[in-house]
Amino acid sequence: LKMEMPAVNLDGEVTVLATVPEVVQSLKSCAVTWQKLISRVLEEQLKKVPQGNGPLAEVDLWREKNTTLSALAEQINLPEVQKVLEILQEAESEFTGELQIVLGDLKKHHMEAQENAKFLSTLERHLKNLSAGTGVDVISNTIPSLLNALRVVWIMSRHYNRDERMVPLLERISWEISARARKVVDLPTLFKEDIAAAKMKVTEAKNTLEQWKKCYFITCNQVEESGSERYWKFDVKRLFEKTDYMVSICQDLHDIFQVVTEELYNIFIPELTTVTENPKGIDELRREVNVIIGPMEDLTFDPFNMESARDWAFVMEEFREDVRVEVVKQIFVQNLKDPPLYKNHPPVAGAISWSRSLFCRIKHTITRFQEEEELLATERGKEVKQIYLQVAKKMKEYEDQKYRQWRERTEQMLPLLLKDTLLTVSSATEEPVTTKKSVCFTLNFPPEIQEIIIEAKYMEQLGLPVPEMARYVALQEDKYLRYTSRLKAMLDRYHKLMEMMNEAETKLLDDYIQELWRILKAGHKRLTWKSVGIGEFIVQCTQTIGKLELLVHQIHNISEDISSKLQSIESTNLYKFPRSKNGDKLPGAKEFFDYVKREQAIDVEHMVKKYSAIPQLLIEVEGRVANTNSGKSPKLASYYAYWENRIYQVLTQLIVKNLQAFNAAVLANVPLLQIEAVLSVPEITLQPNASEIEKMTVQSIQDCVEVTKHVVRWMHGTCIECPPQHVKADEVVTFSFYSDVSQSPVIIEQAVLITQNVHKLLASLSECLNQWKRYDLLWKSDKGSVLDRLAAEKPACVIFDEHLQFYMKVAQEVTKQPLIKDEQFIRLQLAPLASAVQENAKSWVMSLGKLLNELAREELFSLQDEIQVGVFSL
Repeated sequence: LKMEMPAVNLDGEVTVLATVPEVVQSLKSCAVTWQKLISRVLEEQLKKVPQGNGPLAEVDLWREKNTTLSALAEQINLPEVQKVLEILQEAESEFTGELQIVLGDLKKHHMEAQENAKFLSTLERHLKNLSAGTGVDVISNTIPSLLNALRVVWIMSRHYNRDERMVPLLERISWEISARARKVVDLPTLFKEDIAAAKMKVTEAKNTLEQWKKCYFITCNQVEESGSERYWKFDVKRLFEKTDYMVSICQDLHDIFQVVTEELYNIFIPELTTVTENPKGIDELRREVNVIIGPMEDLTFDPFNMESARDWAFVMEEFREDVRVEVVKQIFVQNLKDPPLYKNHPPVAGAISWSRSLFCRIKHTITRFQEEEELLATERGKEVKQIYLQVAKKMKEYEDQKYRQWRERTEQMLPLLLKDTLLTVSSATEEPVTTKKSVCFTLNFPPEIQEIIIEAKYMEQLGLPVPEMARYVALQEDKYLRYTSRLKAMLDRYHKLMEMMNEAETKLLDDYIQELWRILKAGHKRLTWKSVGIGEFIVQCTQTIGKLELLVHQIHNISEDISSKLQSIESTNLYKFPRSKNGDKLPGAKEFFDYVKREQAIDVEHMVKKYSAIPQLLIEVEGRVANTNSGKSPKLASYYAYWENRIYQVLTQLIVKNLQAFNAAVLANVPLLQIEAVLSVPEITLQPNASEIEKMTVQSIQDCVEVTKHVVRWMHGTCIECPPQHVKADEVVTFSFYSDVSQSPVIIEQAVLITQNVHKLLASLSECLNQWKRYDLLWKSDKGSVLDRLAAEKPACVIFDEHLQFYMKVAQEVTKQPLIKDEQFIRLQLAPLASAVQENAKSWVMSLGKLLNELAREELFSLQDEIQVGVFSL
């Protein structure tokens, strides 16, 4: 490619040399040679194409073009060549224009080759990894990086930003990825490898092909989001038609290994090992599997070639049909003893339906083989046909055996099943009712009858003859369903009714319950499923239950009235305390307990009225159950006793709750009554004193318990109150609940607790009076003796002043003491005590003042006498 230099001397000015004809002619001749050389090189370079199908061939092409055109461009830029061009330009040669055009083309193509080589070199590392990298992971990691680099080239390059440049490059990359995938999935050796390893290779190849397409579309979105005006809107079919086809082939290969491993080896071989323990059977199955996949190892065409698509589809169809026959055969053998059933299908007809469905599957296979004569004509086709005939024969024998056994069993069992009674019972009805637990009847419809009915219906659908009796029973299915439904509803109603009654009510209604059991007993002992009186039996039972239900509801309504009255009695408040507003004086102890007693009397009167209404309600029950109204029906004796016991429990709770409320009031820090602290010389005491208050408390508790004396007991076996009994001429005894309630340990315990708490409270209040004992000298000292001693001693005025200051200080100190102490339910008034102490102190002051006055007067009179004597002496 070396350009020939002119032989003339070019020393001198361009303008001078351009005027010399010989020089210009020589240079023109040389330039013509240059033009021809450049044109020839450009023509050769434009005709060059990549040498290979991969993308590296395109990189090498542009690198070679760049090298060649760079060599020419470098020579054109030499000083000598540039001077020649200047001289010719100056000489205004006609040839100069044509030469400049050629030089312009050289510059344009050189710049394109230079830029393309530069940008493609940024892809070279990724393309080499794609072409020669080891391991699928390398390729998988390369594809995203490669496409990202292509996106940069598309955005920045002035030549690879057009479809006609980028699409061929992408096609070459797609070819390279396809070639690598084809190399990984080498069919001649693939089926000779371990199945797990082969399956992994196919999966890796498929993932690589799918990743190429996925990353491409991600890059398309990135190009659009980058704001570039030129989007990737290439022909997707050109880029991915072949790789998509290869993905489908890889999926087929994956399915083949999946079927072999999961549907044949992993399912049937462990089952055969466990169930048959027959090594020959296992070996035979393995041989069958090898025969099925054998054609894959000897393919005469390339399955990855799209032109071989029909041949590959033929191979896959043959494989699927082979597998289907083999799988059906193994499913049938494996599940003979316990076949899977369709929803709602009975065991026998379901098993026959299952067998027939398997037969239809392999029958479809043989039909396909017959439609494709090429399939049936092969050796494998003949083997499949023979397997089909063997399996079909076993299925027919299986169906015949199942049907025959069902028919024999049905003809033998059905007459016996129809002789079963309608009901079964859990305990003997002859025993009297003594507890709430009652006789439990259950529906005795044999499930085998229902199964026979379902089997018969499905057998007819399968076209199999049904025994006459089974057909008759099947035709009566609706009737049996109605009977069982009505019987179940009737029994549910019966059991619900029995659960509604407590023990007292079951004893009360024993005659009615026994009558109901007598009717139900017919379904337990006499009526069978072929009896004609089943409907009448259900009607009779339902009516009897309905009558008893009505009676029970009536009794429950009356019971609720009685319970309401008892609830009202139990909630009676026997400790209503005097209400005091803010600033009002609290009642004294006696006033307080008198008020409580008066209120109790009012409440007891109301309570007795409610109690007295209960016998009339029980007489109403007597009228409905025994049709009498005497209040002493023997049939209700246990019922009277039940309610009397309830009354005892209510009264006990009444007393316990009220005593607990009283005890809570005693302990609460809310004063309800007040007492006073008084000076009863020589002692400081409570008024009323502690003993009196404790007696009032005990009496209040006794009054509360004695409330039950007003509730008169009933005569035995009746709900009539006991009349007063004259024990002696002047003594009348009334039988009440008091004697029982008062002996309740809970009530006794609560009464003791209250008295103890009141005793502790009074002791605490007495203790707080001890601080006032420091003033006891005011009233315990003999005032006369003390004053006489002082009068005899005639002390100085200072001594008198000290005594007077002491007593005045006491009188002042007392006024500063708190005059009220609230502790629990008692308020202690200390004002009377303080007043008494103050009065005593003032009395001492008065007495001392009087004595001082008298002594002073004596001193004064004595002094006066002395003065008078002195005067007289003078």
